[in-house]
Amino acid sequence: MTTPKIGLSVLIPAHNEADEIAECLAAVFASDPLPEPVTAEVLVLANGCKDDTAAIARDHPVPAPWQLRVIDIAQGGKLNALNQGDAAAQGGVLVYLDADVRIETSLLSELYALLNGDAPGYASGRPSVLGGQSAFSRAYGRLWERLPFVTQGVPGFGLFAMNSAGRNRWQSWPQIIADDTYARLMFAPNERHIAAAGYRWPLVQGFRNLVRVRRRQNQGVEEIERLYPALLDNDDKLSPSPSDVIRLFLGDPVGFLAYAAVSVAVKTPLFRSQNRWTRGR
Repeated sequence: MTTPKIGLSVLIPAHNEADEIAECLAAVFASDPLPEPVTAEVLVLANGCKDDTAAIARDHPVPAPWQLRVIDIAQGGKLNALNQGDAAAQGGVLVYLDADVRIETSLLSELYALLNGDAPGYASGRPSVLGGQSAFSRAYGRLWERLPFVTQGVPGFGLFAMNSAGRNRWQSWPQIIADDTYARLMFAPNERHIAAAGYRWPLVQGFRNLVRVRRRQNQGVEEIERLYPALLDNDDKLSPSPSDVIRLFLGDPVGFLAYAAVSVAVKTPLFRSQNRWTRGR
């Protein structure tokens, strides 16, 4: 009998995610199997938790041939958790997954197929937005899903993956805001791949929280521009052209106005937060 090898590691940094972690794990464990004899592992990186995140993860049923490890980290902080997770991961393909993201069943197998090789590579799936109960957030999310960067690029919000050859391009994760942008820009556009399958990514609720989070995202990009300017050579972020703007407005005037309102408010001094890691949910 051939001994299964771990070919893919799913790393889930989780800080006080007791309300999310079980559903996240259930979606991961429902994934299509990898090609035999390859199997996969999940590492829940419970960092600085004051709730039952780690206990809930440990008690979650684990179907064969999956493996689950919960790494309980006393200190809070996503980047430190990712560093510890990378040190423990055994797979040649690494998937970084936020606990509040829900993946489609074929996404992990597609990511493995895209990245299983010696050439450095990065990949993600197609994100769709969970707008929640806020009508404003739902309108904003409809427009966001139609932006060129989302429809034509490989954005990686909430979920991105790379192989070990790509991860070896840097050592520890730096203490920055935009870890997803940092990871994406470590790869040239022709090294970034998009899977056909997708995932659901939650938006924060309400105008005020959207402004705060958008401002934090902008600060994260500005931080990378300041600290790692060479990475900008790999940026292919697609901004809407004038014709795109017209198309977006005509296709969804309400969504367009919601998105525009947040974009304008981000540039004002209102809604500022002292919390570097504002999430809003």
